[in-house]
Amino acid sequence: MAGRMPLQASLLFAAGLTLGCAVTTVTARRSGDEGGAATAAQVRTTLYFGSAKPTGSVSELEWQLFLRDEVTSRFPEGLTVWDAEGQWRASKGTIEHERSKVLLLVHPDTSMARQSVQDVIERYRKAFDQQSVLWETSRVCVAS
Repeated sequence: MAGRMPLQASLLFAAGLTLGCAVTTVTARRSGDEGGAATAAQVRTTLYFGSAKPTGSVSELEWQLFLRDEVTSRFPEGLTVWDAEGQWRASKGTIEHERSKVLLLVHPDTSMARQSVQDVIERYRKAFDQQSVLWETSRVCVAS
């Protein structure tokens, strides 16, 4: 999560990756209407971006520009972002705290999407002098 978090935490894959999601049709009821909704297997990727840098912190403007230029350009179908407060135990044993941004993406399980996630992580690390970005992935079923 944070710029100083151990590297082994930078790539965390949830066990859900091994679970499958069959494509099915379900019946949904809303406001008295009946309709079918197809579900499809997708991947939910959650990235945790720490904001502390050696020379201060990532500003809201810097984050918005990064989101526009690096994330939205790779995932134009949509995303969700929220502010968070993170903490972790530093190598010296102290508990460290940091403001963070959490990014949620839902996308197909393709090599192109995985590479795009890796590119986003690498661009953030280089742009803001971060040691790591926490990456969590799981399979989900998406209804349309």
